[in-house]
Amino acid sequence: MARARGGGPVSALLLLVCAAAGARGAPTLRYSVAEEMESGSFVANVAKDLGLEAGELAERGARLVSEGPRAHFRLHRRTGDLFVKERLDREALCGRADPCVLPLEIVLAAPLQAFRAEVRVFDINDNAPVFPDQEPVLRIPESTPLGSRFPLQSAQDLDVGLNGLQNYTLSANAYFHLHARFRGHGPRCAELVLREPLDREAQPELNLTLTAVDGGSPPKAGSAHLRVVVLDVNDHVPQFSRSVYRAQVPENSANGSLVATVTATDQDEGTNKQITYSLAPNPEAILQTFQVDAHTGEVRLRGPLDFETTETYDLDVRATDGGGLSAHSKVLVDVVDVNDHAPEVTLSSVSSPLPEDAALRTVVALFTVRDPDRRVGGKITCFLKEDDAPFAVKPTIRNSYSLVTDRSLDREAVPGYNVTLVAVDTGPPSLSTETVIEVLLSDINDNPPVFREESYVLTVRENNSPAVFIGKVHAGDLDEGENAQVTYSLLPPPSGDLSVFAYISINPDNGKLYALRTMDYEAIQDFQFVVKATDGGFLSLSSQVTVRVVVLDDNDNRPMILYPLQNGTFPCNDLVPRSAEAGYLVTKVVAVDGDSGQNSWLSYHLLKATDPGLFSVQPQNGEIRTLRQISERDPMMQKLVIVVQDHGQPPLSTTASLNILLVEGFSEPYLQFRDPATHSTKVNPTTKHLVISLAVLSLLFLISVTVISSIHICHKIKHRDKFTIQEHFYDDCNFPHNLVQGGGDGSLSQPCSYEMCSASGTGTSELRFLKRFMPNFPFPHATGEEKPENGPSLPSNRKRSRGSEGHARVPDDYM
Repeated sequence: MARARGGGPVSALLLLVCAAAGARGAPTLRYSVAEEMESGSFVANVAKDLGLEAGELAERGARLVSEGPRAHFRLHRRTGDLFVKERLDREALCGRADPCVLPLEIVLAAPLQAFRAEVRVFDINDNAPVFPDQEPVLRIPESTPLGSRFPLQSAQDLDVGLNGLQNYTLSANAYFHLHARFRGHGPRCAELVLREPLDREAQPELNLTLTAVDGGSPPKAGSAHLRVVVLDVNDHVPQFSRSVYRAQVPENSANGSLVATVTATDQDEGTNKQITYSLAPNPEAILQTFQVDAHTGEVRLRGPLDFETTETYDLDVRATDGGGLSAHSKVLVDVVDVNDHAPEVTLSSVSSPLPEDAALRTVVALFTVRDPDRRVGGKITCFLKEDDAPFAVKPTIRNSYSLVTDRSLDREAVPGYNVTLVAVDTGPPSLSTETVIEVLLSDINDNPPVFREESYVLTVRENNSPAVFIGKVHAGDLDEGENAQVTYSLLPPPSGDLSVFAYISINPDNGKLYALRTMDYEAIQDFQFVVKATDGGFLSLSSQVTVRVVVLDDNDNRPMILYPLQNGTFPCNDLVPRSAEAGYLVTKVVAVDGDSGQNSWLSYHLLKATDPGLFSVQPQNGEIRTLRQISERDPMMQKLVIVVQDHGQPPLSTTASLNILLVEGFSEPYLQFRDPATHSTKVNPTTKHLVISLAVLSLLFLISVTVISSIHICHKIKHRDKFTIQEHFYDDCNFPHNLVQGGGDGSLSQPCSYEMCSASGTGTSELRFLKRFMPNFPFPHATGEEKPENGPSLPSNRKRSRGSEGHARVPDDYM
């Protein structure tokens, strides 16, 4: 015997028996303890009995699972010791059931494993026998024959075995001795046996002491004071038709159901023959369960029956006549078991959440099934209510099962399951129990990010502010948590050109795209790059999408005058014969615009002129023509200012200045004619008349010389190149020869020349201008811009408006 903390006796006997306990042969650990052990009393070392090292129970997450609502033991996972959690009272735990066994289950979580254990609680002698009635009264006629027996009330002792009720003793007297006998079920009972005849006149009443003694060490005893009243003569006592009555009653019988009918007769007459039935002194459980009709002798149910608690009842029925004589008989009631309990399912462990990539046959939950109905019900069957659930039920050891995965899992399709477990017995009638096990699935990174679109096209207007937002890409991920957190990054083009990183930046968290620098449509019209979306999983997954950025044009370039050349020097002079008629083509203003679309559509207008009614400008092509016949009174020097305007919003414009000389014929002296405005002086009338006279004389002389010289020169001109006059004309105007360089890109291969000839038979001359005209401007590289000295900047890598190599193209009117 060991002594607990509180000082009471403690018995902790290890009865480890390795027996076949299931299909896999797992052993059941069996221990025993004495009741009334203090909390914290040592029971056994479970780790040692299971063959585990110290501390392995803690590492594997061991825990105890008890059947019932209360846990009576606790496990120290570091040492493996099993202790009593609270004081054990065998009578409260098991009643009169013997042995008293408390089942346990030891569950290891990693890996999942379960062991069964049983702790038997031994009884100690902590209860003394107690009589229900401390002062019973026994009435016995004086004519009672010797040897008559009188059953006495039985004492009740909550202890079992040797600690229970063992014997009775009776105080010394001259009339009775005590006889103890065993019942079929229940404690011993005592009977008074009459050994000497009674004489009411000599002693009408006897006071006896009945003592009940148990078998404990030391023994405990309880007593009752028995009063025997001697009745006057009543010659006959009632006689039962049977000494023992037997009955079988189903445990589900309703209150008031008939159990048995007892019958007794009396040969006396009168009131001594009137019999009344009653229950003799019986245990309290019998008195609460049965009742007898005093007149008919029918024994009926008073309370519910439970086969699992009590299988047999032993009733003492008493028949008393009118004279006070009584007889006793036994009624043995066998309770018939019926299937009135559904199977009970106890979950031991559930692994939730479960990874969605769990392998087949992975253990999800452990549970046990029991049915309190021992005689009926038969075998219990466990299955899942949902046929489409990816789980299956597998038996492990006796009455224990496991829930395992039966198919592959996919959290994105089904995030979790409410698995309904059904346990059914065989009845009759068949009863079932449904238990719902919630199994959640945890995510793994098995889905890459997916962009909403196959490719993206974004637009940005040129001359934008740096760091302006231009668009957004988005990729979704079916996973959750970190596996669904998407980050974005830029990838260089396949060509390896990293210049795109100087133009575009992306927010890695939300996929927003920003322009890092100001865009120039004349330098670059579009570009593309690749955006990569990567999730945050342990083994990250990614996807890519192509993004194309289109630059939209702004009206940021003024028209540039190609002809007449505006270089700040003395302007070119165009010659118009005074014989020119209305509609005569004087020259043509040629201009280009670096923008595109509507921003490059040009219109020409006459802004200022010496004589606004003499010349007109075609708005579409810039041709300058005469509006009327030139008269002698028109000044020889005509100065025109032409404005060239595009159609952008807002429109931009450029002016071009042009001098036109009205001459009688084409000759070099006129080309050197200066602007008369720079030499105008104020003269008086006399000087004016003198000058006129001299001019007339000089004119007559010059005409004569000219006619003679012209005849001589015409013969020479026929043998000269017809373009000589034209070349000298433009050389004097400082106009460049190499305006357009040719190549394989669709531009002219030779400098554009101009033709000037006389229209035969009319006496007038016309100029033919500029079938194709484009100066050969150098195009800057992609990293910068070059601006002409007096014109707008031209972008590098400039895109053709109607070509393929990016050079500006003269409108069709100039072809």
